[in-house]
Order: sequence, then structure tokens, then C-alpha cells
Amino acid sequence: MVKILGICGSPRMESSAYSLDVAMKAASEVPGVETQTIYLSKKKINFCIHCNKCLRDNVTYCSVYKDDMSEFYEPFYNADGYIISSPVYSMCYTAQLGAFFNRFRATYLILKDDPLYFSKKVGGAIAVGGTRNGGQETTIAAIQGFYHTQGVNIVNGGIGMYAGVSVWSRDQGAKGAEEDEKGMENCRKLGKKLAETAILVTS
Repeated sequence: MVKILGICGSPRMESSAYSLDVAMKAASEVPGVETQTIYLSKKKINFCIHCNKCLRDNVTYCSVYKDDMSEFYEPFYNADGYIISSPVYSMCYTAQLGAFFNRFRATYLILKDDPLYFSKKVGGAIAVGGTRNGGQETTIAAIQGFYHTQGVNIVNGGIGMYAGVSVWSRDQGAKGAEEDEKGMENCRKLGKKLAETAILVTS
């Protein structure tokens, strides 16, 4: 089975979580795919202090903090594909998602031994803005920057979604995301395409 991991970087369970759920449902409907979703809402994730203790300890997780991040390493490493969603905060992703990203310093040890480890995985991005052009594309680019640092292959949504999915919530939470019919259609397209691509890459 191909494993797709969804990660919602919002501190609230609203539009970004709803959009991700729509994409993950579409991914789960592809035969041979199983899904899991991580919501960072109410999770305690300390920020990386770049002490390199993980490297000195030769471990693939943070060996400084014992917080909620500890439970995320295994599903992240075992996944074949990722869909990451975030609301737009100052034209970028949230502080919660940034802390999550930065806690993967230890992947250096994985890539040192197996430079192609993450090249066998695929990733897609969803950004939700309260305004139509509120920074969705810069947020998507920032999420893709994380993929680039790991060597994950980026999957777009196809024609009209050249980078990832932009959702316009009108600052109405999950209801606003649901009412963005084009955004929800694109979430479904991304979920399906990413799952199908993950099967191709891992076959």
C-alpha cells in the first residue's frame, strides 16, 4: 500500500483543515492508497535551536525536546507522499508549520547514507487565504521550499494549478473554504493526482 500523509499547519481546525480533508479523501479513493492526517492544532512543538545534538547522537529525530513532535517522525519517514496545507500568515505559512519543518534537521543523517531516500516520495501544497490574492502562491512556494530541502518530488494540481491549490475562504473558516467551489475541486484534483503519482514513483 502507498501511504499518503496529510499535514495541516493551522492552529485552528477551520478552513485549512477542511481543505486538506477534501484532498485526503480524494487521495484515499485511489486504489492501493492509505492515508493518515496530522493536525498541528493544539500540538506543542518547540522551535529548533540548531544545536546539532541529533547529529552528534546519530539519531533521526530531535534528541533535545520531548514534545508532540516526537510522534510525527515515524509517519513522516514512512510516508510515500505528503499533502501539506496552511493558512496564509503574512504571506507565508504559520509559525506552527515552520517549527514542524525546522525540526527535521536530523534528515541530514538519512540523506548522507541514502541521498535518494526522499526522491522516492512526492509532495503537494495547499494554501488558504482570507482574500482572493492574499499570499496563497507565496505560501505554496514556501511549503515547496521545505520539499526542495529534503529532495521530495513536487506534484502540482495540473492545468490551472501550476504550483499547488489556492483556496479563498473569505475569512469564513471551514464554511468559507467549502463555498469556494473551484478551490475544493482543485483540492480533489491534487489529492487524486498526488496519490496516483506516488504509486508511479514507488512502483
